[in-house]
Amino acid sequence: MAMTTSHRNAEKGFHVFATRAAALVGNKWAFLGALLVIAFWIVSGPYFHYSDTWQLIINTGTTVITFLVVFLIQNTQNRDARAIHLKLDEIIKSIDQAHNEMIDIEHLSDEELQRLADRYQRVREECDSRRRKKRD
Repeated sequence: MAMTTSHRNAEKGFHVFATRAAALVGNKWAFLGALLVIAFWIVSGPYFHYSDTWQLIINTGTTVITFLVVFLIQNTQNRDARAIHLKLDEIIKSIDQAHNEMIDIEHLSDEELQRLADRYQRVREECDSRRRKKRD
């Protein structure tokens, strides 16, 4: 399915926004800012008589911010994971002795991944066994 230019521009725009926003909310200054907001909210409690509105303000604010940040984090993690998979695929492809079947294994079912993990567990156990025999 071909992407239209406007769709590609929107995707690129979101990518730029998500990357910048994730960098902004993921630094120490954002954390410090959040701490200051919470401190201000706590200090303002007596002024507002610890009212329901006072509590609703912080609950609503933190819920909305958390909801949005979760999507930003997921977006950046998805992109990072995809980039890492592509880099690993390139390394696997470039090594003669590597098993090319390992390329794109992230698309396998959980059962197929478990079978691969079991197979490599057996290989590791065989290597450990040979190593122990050599020492003895």
